[in-house]
Amino acid sequence: MTKIDLDYLRSWVGKSHADEDLIMARHARLMAATLNSTPPQRIEDGMSLPPLWHWIYFLDGLPAHELGPDGHPARGGFLPPVPLPNRMWAGGRVSFVDPVRIGSVIRKESRVLRVDHKTGRSGDLVFVAVLHELKSLQGSVLIREEHDIVYRAAPPPGKPARVPASLPMGQFTRAFTPSSTTLFRYSALTFNGHRIHYDADYCRAVEGYENLVIHGPLMATVLADYAEEVSQRRIRQFDYRAVAPALLGGPVTLHASMQEERVVLYATKGADTVCMQAEAALG
Repeated sequence: MTKIDLDYLRSWVGKSHADEDLIMARHARLMAATLNSTPPQRIEDGMSLPPLWHWIYFLDGLPAHELGPDGHPARGGFLPPVPLPNRMWAGGRVSFVDPVRIGSVIRKESRVLRVDHKTGRSGDLVFVAVLHELKSLQGSVLIREEHDIVYRAAPPPGKPARVPASLPMGQFTRAFTPSSTTLFRYSALTFNGHRIHYDADYCRAVEGYENLVIHGPLMATVLADYAEEVSQRRIRQFDYRAVAPALLGGPVTLHASMQEERVVLYATKGADTVCMQAEAALG
């Protein structure tokens, strides 16, 4: 059993990091091509960045010797060195306060908020919450985001994943069918070296997945885009929670239901296995 020194891990609470980046139209066009959504040629300076596309900016490019065996940055830098092998996006809460304009220079300030330890059916779980604020150079907040990261032990070989309960059919549905090329492009756009998204042998032998894992942030981005599509309005708040890993192979079904000034969303894989739930408040 892995020993979790929670007091030591909590010494990372308050650790901060800041960066600036140019919200380049070229990167946004590459994202549009990856999602096969907005025609890339229509994206130009001055436009408002679509929801959650800010994740393709402010990227850390560490040299190979500073990466861990999973392809992520080695632990113990900005994030605490949690001694559990599997690391995933657990969810988050994002407020869109003012538009992030393509072509502008934006500052991002990040701070570790919380480190919590829980015991689930699969064993130890450590949750790390990080606050990110995107600001104009004049200091006004444009996006405020609380990001939850979960660390857990790898499942024993051959042990099937627990299947979450299904939900009723959404008012609107649409299929999203990513390919290995989609995952490769999104990994490249976010400079995400996590091997679960491109190394099938590593997925099976080390982290216990049967196939490549669709990125949690990619799933959240597609759901946020779907909320704006079905409502024909911009969203001002987006809360999302990963329920189960979505593995490559076959379509993901997006579900959306309008409920007054919000859109309730979830994504299912296979026989209605829920992999992500979300709620969008409309602006």
